[in-house]
Amino acid sequence: MSKHEIKVGILGATGAVGQRFVQLLENHPWFRVTALAASERSAGRPYPEAAVWRLDTPIPEAAREMSVTLCEPGLDCDLVFSGLDSSVAGPIEAAFAAAGYAVVSNSKNHRMDDDVPLLVPEVNGDHCRIIDYQRKRRGYDRGFIATNPNCSTIGLTMALKPIADHFGIRQVAVTTMQALSGAGYPGVPSLEILDNVLPYIGEEEDKMERETLKLLGRFRDNRIEHSGIVVSAQCNRVHVQDGHMECVSVSLEKETDTKGLAEALRNHRGLPQELGLPFAPRHPVIVRDEPDRPQPRMDRDAENGMAVTVGRIRPCPVLDMKFVVLSHNTIRGAAGTAIMNAELLRTQGYLD
Repeated sequence: MSKHEIKVGILGATGAVGQRFVQLLENHPWFRVTALAASERSAGRPYPEAAVWRLDTPIPEAAREMSVTLCEPGLDCDLVFSGLDSSVAGPIEAAFAAAGYAVVSNSKNHRMDDDVPLLVPEVNGDHCRIIDYQRKRRGYDRGFIATNPNCSTIGLTMALKPIADHFGIRQVAVTTMQALSGAGYPGVPSLEILDNVLPYIGEEEDKMERETLKLLGRFRDNRIEHSGIVVSAQCNRVHVQDGHMECVSVSLEKETDTKGLAEALRNHRGLPQELGLPFAPRHPVIVRDEPDRPQPRMDRDAENGMAVTVGRIRPCPVLDMKFVVLSHNTIRGAAGTAIMNAELLRTQGYLD
């Protein structure tokens, strides 16, 4: 192991998001997985036995040789990625942070804590500075908690950020068509989703409406001032394996046309691109001009699943502009953003 590599543990390593962490971190240039942790049911078992592997690539060789341990401080690592279920994540993540671990979480429990950064690096990378206040306030020495948003919120805010910067946004109406993998495994029963659309996903609409305002807010004086944008979300589960699609309408503060909106989206770059982070897509927002794109099967894997694709940009007769957003919900919308958050935090000195 290189002296420059950071030892990484994965909490909830046997679950859907945990497996994606294991897959994506294979051969990462900065991070080396040294600990896999899960529930008592899995602890002590070899990882291939404990995890019912559901991804389309084999279990990485390094993970095959590891055994699962309990989600308790004492793991041989300095940074932990949390893919824990929200029913247990809160106190476990807090215990790791108090014990000196950097905790980068995909779980919902600490997202809206006023001293915890809710990060999408291209949207609000500067919010990581609230970690200094968090450590002081909570009495943490080296440890801290940082989170990434809900999967559907990530795709939405990636598209809204350049629009807000160039034209200002007053109102957002978004209707989602969310993939089955977002429900985890075993997820939605087949007889409920076949030949059907489920027009309710528990807590999803509230997450989108609240998290978006924190992400698009401003960090100032050890506070994150939430945006004043009004967001209305309606969330649906559809029979697609991966890829969340969102139909978005926005009311703008400054006038623009379809060309101006497309240009702002297409040219958007953020800290990850400036810093050349390993997981940063060269083009975080891809704009498609075809009338029938984006589509999950054709566009969810753009830039290794880390880009958001926007299409069907056109005037809206109710608000001002409308468009369609697609993102890979378990890569860009979950483990991939968490990994890039950790990359950003390393460049800012928080993993020293």
